[in-house]
Amino acid sequence: MKPEAEPPFDLRERTTLFALRVIRMFTALPKTDEALVMGKQALRSGTSVGANFREAHRARSKAEFIAKIGDCLKELDETSYWLELLTRSGTVPIPKLESLQDETQQLLAILTTISKNAKRGNDEG
Repeated sequence: MKPEAEPPFDLRERTTLFALRVIRMFTALPKTDEALVMGKQALRSGTSVGANFREAHRARSKAEFIAKIGDCLKELDETSYWLELLTRSGTVPIPKLESLQDETQQLLAILTTISKNAKRGNDEG
């Protein structure tokens, strides 16, 4: 097992850990209407990334795989938006979400590369 300081290289595990972090973030939000609305949106999009990633690996065709990875990218981008709103609105201090926002951007970069490789015909994704 890898030391906890290193991010997992298995994206199934990494997207699951991402979902768990989003869940913990949601439960720690202030109990205001605004925080609840933004938090529920981030919760929905952030937890669906891993589910879509797993579906991608059960795809019956390359086109279906590419589409599901595209769904992951859409959900990550949406999660990034809601996290940004949470901080820019002053609902959550920026330092509290920096690490989660960074992980969102890292996953976006990794999955963008997988999508591009799959579209080019590389079997590295």
